[in-house]
Amino acid sequence: MLGHEKLDVYRCGIEFLALASKQLDAFPRGNAGLADQLRRASLSMPLNIAESVGSRGAGERRRFLSIARGSAMECGAILDVCRVLGLMEEETVVEGKELLVRIVSMLTKMTV
Repeated sequence: MLGHEKLDVYRCGIEFLALASKQLDAFPRGNAGLADQLRRASLSMPLNIAESVGSRGAGERRRFLSIARGSAMECGAILDVCRVLGLMEEETVVEGKELLVRIVSMLTKMTV
C-alpha cells in the first residue's frame, strides 16, 4: 500500500470522485463545460493529496494540500450549480456536500 492510500482524506476524495463520475454520465447535452469542470476538480483532490505525500518539504506538502482543498471547495460550488439547474437529485448533492465537508476539514487540519 502506498502512503497516500492510508489517509482517510484520500479515501474520501476517491469516494467523492466516484460519486461525481456517476453523475456526469447523466448530465443532459449542453452541460459539457460544467461536467468537465466537475470532472477536473474532483480528480484534482485525490491527485494532489497523493502528490503531497511524496513531497520533499513541508512547504511543498502544504501547497499540494491547499490545492486539493481549493478543488474540494470548487466541487462544492459546482454541486450548488447542479442543484439550481436541476442536474442532480437533492439526495446526491447532500451526500456529496457531506463528503466535501469532511475532506475540507481534514485538509484544513493537515495544512496548519
